[in-house]
Amino acid sequence: MAKTARSYLPRSAVVRSKKEKVVLAYSGGLDTSVIVRWLEQRGYDVICFCANVGQEEKYPDLEAKALNSGGSKCYIRDVQEEFVRDFVFPAIAWNAKYEGRYLLGTSLARPVIAKHMVDVAKKEGARIIAHGATGKGNDQVRFELTAYALLPGVKVIAPWRDPAFNTVIKGRAEAIAYAEKWGIPVKANKKEPWSSDENLLHISFEAGELEDPGLRPRDDMFKMTKPLKRANAPLQGITVDFEQGVPVAIDGKRMTPAKLLAHANALGSKHGIGRIDMVESRFVGMKSRGVYETPGGAILLSAHQDLEALTVGRDLLHLKNTLAVRFSQMAYFGFWYCEEMEALHAFLKTSQRHVTGRVRLELYRGNVIVVGRESAHSLYDAAIASMEADGGAYDQADATGFIRLQALPLRVAARRDARLAAKR
Repeated sequence: MAKTARSYLPRSAVVRSKKEKVVLAYSGGLDTSVIVRWLEQRGYDVICFCANVGQEEKYPDLEAKALNSGGSKCYIRDVQEEFVRDFVFPAIAWNAKYEGRYLLGTSLARPVIAKHMVDVAKKEGARIIAHGATGKGNDQVRFELTAYALLPGVKVIAPWRDPAFNTVIKGRAEAIAYAEKWGIPVKANKKEPWSSDENLLHISFEAGELEDPGLRPRDDMFKMTKPLKRANAPLQGITVDFEQGVPVAIDGKRMTPAKLLAHANALGSKHGIGRIDMVESRFVGMKSRGVYETPGGAILLSAHQDLEALTVGRDLLHLKNTLAVRFSQMAYFGFWYCEEMEALHAFLKTSQRHVTGRVRLELYRGNVIVVGRESAHSLYDAAIASMEADGGAYDQADATGFIRLQALPLRVAARRDARLAAKR
C-alpha cells in the first residue's frame, strides 16, 4: 500500500517534520474528497469543515468519510438560520437578481461558509485554508475574498490551480480513478452528465451536457420543482407577511427564517415555480450556462417587490433599484465583507423602514401572481389616486405649472436646435 501511495505523490511533494494545519472547505463530493487525501499525502494536517446550508447530506457519514479520506478532524456546523437571516433575506429585501435573473443562491452561501471556515482556522491556529473550486469559476474568488477580509495574512491552497495537483488529477475521470485507488467512496460516476450545488435557497446545475447552451435540460435533472406538465396542483392562494422588509410569516404562521424559506420552497415546488435557465457573465470573464431551481426565493421576492411598491416613495425606490444592481454584482463577485457592502446594508435598512404589511398571492403552474396587498405604512391614497371626484384632495389645475416646468429644458433645447438649423 505504501508503494501505491507514493506513486500518487507529485515530485513537488514536501515531507514536513511538523505538519502545518490547513482548513479545507469540505463537501464530501468528489473534488474535496480527493483533495483531502492529496493534501494529507503532501504532509498537511487536514482539518475538514462542512457548513450545513440546507443541502441534503448524511452528516454522521460525512464526518466518517472525511476522516477516512485523510482528514484529522471534521467540523460540521448547521448555519441554516444564519444563512437565511443574514444573507438570503437581505438579498430578498434588495429584490436582487444578478443580470436581471439569477437569485444568487450559490453566491450568498459562499461567504457564510468561508466565514465559519475562517473561524475554525482561528480556533485551530491554522494560517492556511483550501477549497475545491476550479480556476474557471466564481467560487474560488468568493472563498478567497472572504478569507482575506476576515483573516489577513492567510495562505490559500487551491489545488485545481496547482500544476502539481493537475499532474495527478486532470479532470473528472482521473479524480474518480484516484478516489477508487484510495478507497474513497464517492457518488460521482463517469456517466453523470452535470454537476450540482444545493442549499436552502436553491439548487444549481452546470457543466457536462449543460455546456451546450442550446440543449434542453432533462426533466429528471431537477430536484426541487415539478415540471410544468406534471405540476397539477390546483391554484393556491397564500399570504406573506413582512416586517421592515423581512419575511416573517406565511398564511399568518410565524416561522424562523430557515423554516419560512423551507416552507416557501415546498409551496413553490409543487407548482413548478422558480426554474431559471440562463447564460451569465462570470466574474473571471467567461460566459457560462447555469440552470437553477429557486422556488421559495421566487415567491418571497415577488411578494416583497410588490409590498415595497406600496410603501416606499418613488425617488427612494428608484435609487434603491439602481443600487440593487450594484448589490447583486458585489454579492455575485464575492465582495460581501467590504466597506461598500456595509454602506449598502445601511442604505437597505433605511429603505425598508416602512416595508411592513401583507401580500396576497396565487400560485399556479410556474406562476407567482400578486392579487392584493395591504399595509399600515401604505403611501397609496385612494382619494388622491381616484379617477372619480376627489373632494378637493387633488387640484388637477396644479398639473399645468408642473408640466411647464418639466418641459422647460425641452423647450430651451428645441429653440436652440431650431436656431442652429436656420444657420445651415
